[in-house]
Order: sequence, then structure tokens, then C-alpha cells
Amino acid sequence: MEFKMEDSLGFIINKTALKMKNNLARHLKPYEITPEQWGILNWLWEKEGISQKELSEKSFKDQPNVTRILDKLEEKGLIKRQENPDDRRAFSVFLTEKGYGLKDVLVPAATKALDEALQGFDTGEIQQLKNLLEKIFTNLTDREEEHEG
Repeated sequence: MEFKMEDSLGFIINKTALKMKNNLARHLKPYEITPEQWGILNWLWEKEGISQKELSEKSFKDQPNVTRILDKLEEKGLIKRQENPDDRRAFSVFLTEKGYGLKDVLVPAATKALDEALQGFDTGEIQQLKNLLEKIFTNLTDREEEHEG
């Protein structure tokens, strides 16, 4: 059986994800926010006061990477970290007023980037694509758990 890289689903997903990330970066650049920082801000807009560990789990990034992203967001005055009273080794992450304020400009910018990527898709196709990708994710998550357990 012949294997053609350009026909590989993994290759297609990866190159598409890279294009989407680069497109998002272009839309966020005027606000000096990276796609990685955008992701962390999104989780905090949804629920702040969570730990760096929880942000790491939610964003599928390792903890040192999340720490670096948080350092940058803190330098920009968008977040603040507070010692967790239950665990002095852990920090809870909170948005600053400036961090909250960015939501009003970043969400429309990211929405525009996504709209560009999904041009020509109808709502049903978008939902079907999400469902199929979630199914792949679940299959691989289940497989990982089988090997770990």
C-alpha cells in the first residue's frame, strides 16, 4: 500500500491548523496578542481565579509553556496572579481591568479570522466538521487512556 503524505488526514489537519493559527495571528497582531495568549485570555474570560495547572489542562499546553504565556500577559498588565490560600505553591489567575477590556476588540477580530476560514461552509457543514474532529479526538483520548491504564 502506498502512503502519500499530502493525502494523510493528520497532515491535512496539521497544515490547516497552522494556516488557521497564522490567520488568527494576523488578526490579533494590531493588539499585540498571540494566538496562545488569546487562548488563555478566553479561558479567563469564561472563568477567572483558576490555577495555572487548570489553564494548562484546559488549553492542552504544558505547564512551563502556560507559565511563559502568563508571564507575558502579566507584563502587559492583562492578568495578575495571586497565591492560592489552600496551596501556597499554586497561584490563581485573575484578569485586570485592561484584560477584561480587550475582550471587546479581540472577540470580533478572532471571529473575523474564523469567518474567513469557514467561507463557503453552511451551518450544518460546520457542525458536522466539529463533530467529526471531536470523534477523532475522543478516539485518541480513549486509546491513550487504555495504554496508560
